Amino acid sequence: MPPSLPPRRSTSSLVVLLVVLVLSSGSSPGVLSATFTVTNNCAYTVWPGVLASAGSAPLATTGFALAPSESRTLDAPVPWSGRLWARTICAADPASGRFYCATGDCGSGSLECSGGGAAPPATLAEFTLGGSGGTDFYDVSLVDGSNVPMLVVPQSGSPGGTCGPTGCLVDLNGLCPAELRVAQPGGETAACRSALKSMGYGNQMAGGLPLINNTMPPLLSSTNHAARRWPTMSPASRGLLCLAVVVALQLLHLP
Repeated sequence: MPPSLPPRRSTSSLVVLLVVLVLSSGSSPGVLSATFTVTNNCAYTVWPGVLASAGSAPLATTGFALAPSESRTLDAPVPWSGRLWARTICAADPASGRFYCATGDCGSGSLECSGGGAAPPATLAEFTLGGSGGTDFYDVSLVDGSNVPMLVVPQSGSPGGTCGPTGCLVDLNGLCPAELRVAQPGGETAACRSALKSMGYGNQMAGGLPLINNTMPPLLSSTNHAARRWPTMSPASRGLLCLAVVVALQLLHLP
């Protein structure tokens, strides 16, 4: 049984977990280092988790707490690949001391995730630094659902960098369809599930969306319709599609 979790006060203001990625020249020619600065712009405490991909070294910490407006800096080697996410509504079981989070829990039972990934639904920031051809990739993914808005802002230590921020700045919890909501103590929405995963669709797809008996489910048909109108939609309207969209940008190493 999970411990009794404290309620999270809702807010109507913009809440964002901000990840600033800084790439800078290292001590040796051609070597780059990366620094993640994670800032909690939410109105409540979050507990970020960090998971290195197979073949990448774990960072100095794999889980920590961030109070509102607090930041934490993490250094990463290059090459490196992994993901970062926010855990929310966390507490320790008074009897066992086991640490548990209502969203994004990594299953470690402690503040450090220690190789555990985020249980969906959770907003994911994904990174591959020094990938194929020396290229860096980053994205904010909601394919596993969403629990907090998140923004990744790249900053280069060398002049002339042109890579821009990416993320979802809309708090989807208040916009989530009832069928996909994950309720927090008190009944308010804590996270929004992925439609594809929560509804158990197979591999039969149409235009990237599933078919059941050759018919698109009603919950997804409106999303598909809106996606076709993407170029003409306002920025505010585009935010409504974050649940179904993964945005990926490409960053080249600078000399």
